[in-house]
Amino acid sequence: MAIAATKTVAFNKGASVQDTALAKHDLSQTEWRKAWGIDKNAQIRLVRLAFMQYQHPDLEVVKRFMLDFGMTPVKTTEQDVWFRGYGSDAYVYHARKGSKAFLGGAFVAETFQDLERYAMIKDDTPLLTNGIEKMDHAPGGGSIVTSTDPEGFPLSLVYGEDQREPDEMPPEILMNDEVRKPRQRKFQRFTAGPATVFRLGHYGLVVSDFERQSRFYASNFNLVPSTLLHVDIPATEGEPQRMYVAMFSHIDRGTELVDHHSFFLAQAAPGGETHVHHSSFEIHDLDSQMMGHDWLKKQGYRLVWGIGRHIAGSQIFDYWRDPNDFMVEHYIDGDIVNEDTPVSRDLASSAQDAAWGPEVPDDFTR
Repeated sequence: MAIAATKTVAFNKGASVQDTALAKHDLSQTEWRKAWGIDKNAQIRLVRLAFMQYQHPDLEVVKRFMLDFGMTPVKTTEQDVWFRGYGSDAYVYHARKGSKAFLGGAFVAETFQDLERYAMIKDDTPLLTNGIEKMDHAPGGGSIVTSTDPEGFPLSLVYGEDQREPDEMPPEILMNDEVRKPRQRKFQRFTAGPATVFRLGHYGLVVSDFERQSRFYASNFNLVPSTLLHVDIPATEGEPQRMYVAMFSHIDRGTELVDHHSFFLAQAAPGGETHVHHSSFEIHDLDSQMMGHDWLKKQGYRLVWGIGRHIAGSQIFDYWRDPNDFMVEHYIDGDIVNEDTPVSRDLASSAQDAAWGPEVPDDFTR
C-alpha cells in the first residue's frame, strides 16, 4: 500500500530581535547626520509629544466619539473641550469649535528659550500665535507658540505645563503559556467598554514635497529617523537610485529610551492631497484593545484597518475614523529606541505590510 508523501509546512514564529541585527542597509545616527548635514547644536530641543489639536463643527458629537474612543473630558467651554488619558499629561487632545480643520500637534520643549528660538525661525513659516502666549485657559497652563511648517501644517511648542497625578494603571493580565503557568487558580474576567487611553504616542503628515519637509523637521528639531522608506529609481548605469518618500522619526534624547516614532512624514501620491494622516494613542494591553475594537464597532463608527501588527515600529494597531473623517489609532507594544539604534532603510512598500492582520485598505493609504 502506497504511503502519501508528507507535506512540509513552515510554522509561524516570532522573536524579539535586537535593533542592530535587523536591517540590511542600516546607517548609524552619526552617519545619517553627516549625510544629511545635520548640526545638533543648531536644533530646537524637544522632550516629548504632548497633545493634538483639531477643530470640529459640533463639540458634542466629537465628545461622544472621544468618550467611546477612551478619553475623558477634563475641561469644557462653549468653544473648547480638552480630553485627557490616564497618564500624567494634563490633556492629550484639544477640540476647538469651528469648521473642520487640523490645528497641529504640540511638542514639549526642553527650555523656554527653545520656544523663543522657534518663534524666530525664518523659513516661510508664519506665526499663528501672537508670539509666545500663556495657556491660562487650558488645563495645566504653561506657554505656547504656534507656527507652520513649509507646507502650512501648524506645529506648536509648549513649555511649563503642569502635569497631573496619573490614574492607577489597569491591572496586569497574567497569561499562561504552554510551559509557564503564572495564572494559578485565577480566572480571566472582563468588563465591556471603551479602551481607556493612556497617552498620545505619535502623529504624521502626508506632504507634497517630502524632501523639503523632512529637511525642515530634521534640521530644526532633534527628530531622528528610526526608519526611512524609499522607492528605487532605475538608473541607466549601475545600481538603482533611492528616493526617500517616508520618515518615521523619534525624539533624540541621547541614551534615554523613547518611542520608535513620535512623528512621521509620507510623500503624497501623484495628484493626492496633503493632510494629517492620523494621530495615535497608547492603550493598555491586547484584551483592552480587542474590547475597545468591539465597543467602537458596536457604536457604529467606521473602522479603517485593524487589528494587526505593524512591521515598522512593531505596534499592534487599530485605526478608526472619527465623525469628521479624521483618522485615529489605538496601539500597544511599540518599539523603543535610543541614540544607539541604527537608522533603518527599507522599501516604501513595506509600510503597507503587516506581520499579521487584515489587508491594508485603500482608505488607509490615501
